[in-house]
Amino acid sequence: MSLADATTLLEDVRRGYRTLDGALAQRPLLVVNLDETGQRPRAADALVPPSGWPVVIVGISSAFPAPAGVPGADILLTDDTKPPAPWVPATEGLDKALFELDDVVSVRPHACTTLVQVLRSSERADIDSALVIESLGYASLQGGAEHASWLSRFDRPGPDREVSPAVLVDREGPLLRVVFNRPSRRNAYSARMRDELVEALRLAAADDSLTRVVLQGHGPNFCSGGDLAEFGTVADTATAHSIRMQRNAGWWVHQVASKMVAQVHGACVGAGVELPAFAGTVLASPDATFMLPEVTMGLIPGAGGTASIARRIGRQRTGWLALTGRTIDARVAADWGLVNEVSPSDRWA
Repeated sequence: MSLADATTLLEDVRRGYRTLDGALAQRPLLVVNLDETGQRPRAADALVPPSGWPVVIVGISSAFPAPAGVPGADILLTDDTKPPAPWVPATEGLDKALFELDDVVSVRPHACTTLVQVLRSSERADIDSALVIESLGYASLQGGAEHASWLSRFDRPGPDREVSPAVLVDREGPLLRVVFNRPSRRNAYSARMRDELVEALRLAAADDSLTRVVLQGHGPNFCSGGDLAEFGTVADTATAHSIRMQRNAGWWVHQVASKMVAQVHGACVGAGVELPAFAGTVLASPDATFMLPEVTMGLIPGAGGTASIARRIGRQRTGWLALTGRTIDARVAADWGLVNEVSPSDRWA
């Protein structure tokens, strides 16, 4: 669809002339060719949809360099190999990138549209409100058919039988070192780890004599994301939302962000990307990789990523990472601003 046609469609939606019907109702993906303005070019902001419009809007361009973009698009894809933010390079070609997006939107339309709705709303909200918006969206999907379908197809790991602390906390004068300590589970983010992390961060927030907080992971990986053993174990999604609001580690990282350095390495998945993104400084080792797999589970990021990551790299690139579940390396993460510096871990203080 051309930009002119897309803006006309959205104007009709805003005025109530059109509803979600036809092809968009079955496959809520709107692809806008930004190289084709059509007969009636409009201002870029005319494409901005209502925040709750349940359609993923993807802007594409083959121009070099990529055009300025469209603020209302949820993802911006281009053939340009090194486009400026918020564009994402379609390194394997636009056709393949669009096929990938079409596939995920077709299979998990509720997770995909909830994701873009949350990102649109969070962009204009403060951190507190953004975390509430994310948690409510996550809770609605926890009780949905897409997540239930995913749960029915995976083999749940055994329960957590570890007795050692899930988070190690060590104070050295003004320094508080906080270390994820579940290496046998690739530091999977469990409820126990979350609660112990929150306690450590509460200490960091309450004690003004602590001027530096370092967040690390023990073992070959920083954090492999939510503990799969715990998915689907909370039947009451309203209670799950309440727990997230009372024990939200991302909110506490945000409170101490000015004195926190997150030092990440190896696999950084889900919460392992979302939580450090709240920190004032993120250092990554060259072997670090970053991935958001939640949409493939019929969910959205639930550890604060729609607030933290989007504020670092923009909602369009965040949307692309989450919708595709693609992995990016430390170099790309640094280019995008997801991490502040890439350096060998033996240089970290």
